[in-house]
Amino acid sequence: MYEAFFRLTGKPFQLNPDPDFFYGSRGHRRAMAYLEYGLHQGEGFIVITGEVGAGKTTLVRNLLRRVPSDSVQAAQIVSTQVGADDLLRLVAGSFQLDVAGLDKSSLLQRLEEHFRAMHRTGRRALLVVDEAQNLSPRAVEELRMLSNFQEGTRSLVQSFLVGQPEFRAILQRPEMRQLKQRIIASYHLGPLDSAETRAYVEHRLRHVGWRGDPDFSPDSLAQVHAVAEGVPRRINTLCDRVLLAAFLAERHDIDRDLIEDVAAELADELGGPTGGALLAVVPAGAPDEPVGSTGGDTETGAASSAASAAARIALLEARLARLEASSATTYNVLQRVLRVLRASTGALGLNRAAPGEGRARRGDPDGAGSAPVRAVR
Repeated sequence: MYEAFFRLTGKPFQLNPDPDFFYGSRGHRRAMAYLEYGLHQGEGFIVITGEVGAGKTTLVRNLLRRVPSDSVQAAQIVSTQVGADDLLRLVAGSFQLDVAGLDKSSLLQRLEEHFRAMHRTGRRALLVVDEAQNLSPRAVEELRMLSNFQEGTRSLVQSFLVGQPEFRAILQRPEMRQLKQRIIASYHLGPLDSAETRAYVEHRLRHVGWRGDPDFSPDSLAQVHAVAEGVPRRINTLCDRVLLAAFLAERHDIDRDLIEDVAAELADELGGPTGGALLAVVPAGAPDEPVGSTGGDTETGAASSAASAAARIALLEARLARLEASSATTYNVLQRVLRVLRASTGALGLNRAAPGEGRARRGDPDGAGSAPVRAVR
């Protein structure tokens, strides 16, 4: 919607993982090095963890498109909330094997035959399991058993396990000790720092033909980092809405105030703070006790209750102001879309007045029509 306004060739902050937009931060480069090392080793397990939206899937997809298909057959599983036996069927399906109606022993035999056939042609299997934190202990054990398929001293299948931080805790369980002995490398992907956040935003913009429009001020990018906490997916969500807001306001400069306004809107829409940052406006020094709580004595409790009530009123007023601004923004969007549609139909020779438009209405002798929509206070 805003791409033409900023002369961009595409949408820079889409949420779907796209290896074309891969940004090699310090952490992402190191995680990629671990994956490439594991790929070179050709055995065991590589574990990559990170917060939701940290860029794990983009990282893996960037690796997979660089895997030499003549020596490695890569398969990826993203649905892991299944039982152990169903996981094996997912593994078989990811390697394009028809295992319908096979029991577990026959299924394992079919997988082993496939992996041995690949080995005879000079290829090996790479299995990438995303969302590994959802795996049950039995499912993890089935993956470990697959690593027992060998030809001489060479493993026939290697696994990369990618998941959220909870998966690290799962690996600490006593029943995971056999799997842990086969992990040859493990890395936790953290958030971007402030400088990397700026470079990340500019990297994605340049990928779609950015030439300085829109113009992000340094303090605006610092605020992006503060709100999104350096998590790439949160950065994408915030910046996408920021560009939309700038487009609607017909402005080409992005400042800190615009970032804060959009962050507050997102917080209201999502029912809470965006990215974990506290966006609600609460007067400094406001007490933490709920309205009606009492402190050490009656006067102190009454004062605290009054101060807390005032803080809540201020918070509600701030939320109401943001809702009014959001309503005004929606109205402006509709107006702009209507202008575009009218211009388009006019260019096609289809523009004509709607019934009653352009002439005085009953009770409106000046022909001005109804009053414009405005926010209700």
